[in-house]
This record gives sequence, C-alpha cells and structure tokens, in this order.
Amino acid sequence: MPAIVGVAQVITLGSSSVFHIGDVYKIMPLSTAKTFSGAGSFNTGESLHLNNNVSSTNTADSDVYDQGIALNA
Repeated sequence: MPAIVGVAQVITLGSSSVFHIGDVYKIMPLSTAKTFSGAGSFNTGESLHLNNNVSSTNTADSDVYDQGIALNA
C-alpha cells in the first residue's frame, strides 16, 4: 500500500548505506561489515551512567562467511 511521506531531512549517508522511502520489492547490499564493540559502546546522550563491571567482547568467528553478497550487483 502506498504511503504519503512528509518532509525527510537527510544530513549524510555513508558509502554503503541505504535510504528508502516507500514500497520496495528487494534491497540487496553491495558490501558487508562486521563490528565488534563492548557493552555500552554505542550509547549516546548527555548524562549516561554505565555500570559494566564484567564486560567481555567475544571476537572469535568460526564460520568463513556471515552474509553472502556474490549475486547482488
């Protein structure tokens, strides 16, 4: 079902980002990335209180491919 969208302000987009408004059949990524970060890494705000007494980020990855993008061109 079509949607009526008001004003959308886009400040910046990354090189492998997707900006989509409306109906879509398929969105296929052209690149992938894996990010490892600890507890509370992506928190934003003016007054945060984090209590991460025991925090460990497991970066071991036993498989070779997480998401295949071979045919997404």
